[in-house]
Amino acid sequence: MEENGKIVPAEVKGWNWGAFMFNIIWGIGNKSYLPLLCLIPFFNLIWMFVVGFKGNEWAWQKGNYQDVATFKAVQTTWNRAGFVAFILTIIMFIISFLFAILSAMMISQSGY
Repeated sequence: MEENGKIVPAEVKGWNWGAFMFNIIWGIGNKSYLPLLCLIPFFNLIWMFVVGFKGNEWAWQKGNYQDVATFKAVQTTWNRAGFVAFILTIIMFIISFLFAILSAMMISQSGY
């Protein structure tokens, strides 16, 4: 794919957890402003997946990376942080769900 005169190498393409989880911050940090569309309610539920999938390509096209190794070093940090945030979000969701079930069981047993 070529946009803005920059060909995107095959090694760059792929999923980016940082772009998926931190889409707005990631977009500003990588001079790619399409992730700002995540500010639109309900549209963001779909767009965040697009950003996760296309984020590396957008970052390569907008950034001044000299080589793929430098690009990957920068994006690996974003990927790591995004993946940790994703796992923590899932864990918090599960804990909240279990707490809600436990609370409902306790209320039903107490007769209220």
